[in-house]
Amino acid sequence: MSKQDMSDEQIRDAASASMASGEHIRERVRELTLQALQSRRLDFPAMGQVLKSLTEGISVGAERGGQDARRALSEAFAGMDQAMSKAAQASSLALKELASRGREFSDTDLKQGLERMRQMEHGFLDSVRQVSQSASGVVKSEWQDVMAHAQRAGTDTGKVISQTARELSASMGASLSEGAIVGVEAARQFGERLAAMTSGILAGMSEALRPDKDTDKNEKKA
Repeated sequence: MSKQDMSDEQIRDAASASMASGEHIRERVRELTLQALQSRRLDFPAMGQVLKSLTEGISVGAERGGQDARRALSEAFAGMDQAMSKAAQASSLALKELASRGREFSDTDLKQGLERMRQMEHGFLDSVRQVSQSASGVVKSEWQDVMAHAQRAGTDTGKVISQTARELSASMGASLSEGAIVGVEAARQFGERLAAMTSGILAGMSEALRPDKDTDKNEKKA
């Protein structure tokens, strides 16, 4: 399956299958999330649907599996968070690259970019929370515990976004959380450009993870 053709159903099925064995759940979900995000080319509005489909599949897999539901869901959430934090890192690098181009982009453009990054974490947590509420029995209660912990402790994704906000705010000498985005068409074009750059950077990050996996396999064969 290529990275450009994952449907919602395929994402759900793959997420459910990642829970089946009860082993390497975090790694499986992380890789699937990265693949699913790239299949939508890091289109920020589409992220919510990707995360929704992933969570639906994870819930179904947890309901069918005989493993410890709390551990399985915690591992699956951690895998999603690791993938989303990679997407946030890629978005941060893309935004800093655009910021370094000086007059080519305005403060308003950068505020928009940072707001999109903030939406990544909100969308992540909201998507998981909404789907988990429709789960049944033990899975629903365990999802609630996982989400409560994430709310208290924060996510890796949120940490990357907060660090980016601090760095960009310091470099510009102003708070990027203030001010309204103006110019609908300009905002759309900037968003598309940022998403395209982020997708390219994330693809490189994902490929960089693969040699380690291949090395592990070779070591096991030796």
